[in-house]
Amino acid sequence: QVQLVESGGGLVQAGGSLRLSCVASGRTFSSRSAAWFRQAPGKEREFVAAISGSGRSAIYADSGKGRFTISRDNAQNTLYLQITTLKPEDAAIYYCAAGPSTTRSASAYDYWGQGTQVTVSS
Repeated sequence: QVQLVESGGGLVQAGGSLRLSCVASGRTFSSRSAAWFRQAPGKEREFVAAISGSGRSAIYADSGKGRFTISRDNAQNTLYLQITTLKPEDAAIYYCAAGPSTTRSASAYDYWGQGTQVTVSS
């Protein structure tokens, strides 16, 4: 069993930066891939980035390449998402997830956090 708790969201001006954190409980976090998804009002949940259990490989959605950086600290059981040059369209609830493979598919992830709200002012 893995429990995930996100933090770090808030109100940020367009062009600013933000780092989201996701703390995992449970002994198996380091063996699982992890990912960030986001969901804006009235839109479907979309993939943002994913990282392997070791942290050595990562994949990104095209919309975030160059602005989003996913990383993890397995000693601290924590997943991160650094977002730079925030745009109004980045506003959403951001969710972290953990699962057996590094994939863009939400259905492949077994565990989900409750989400953290990111609001971007223009």
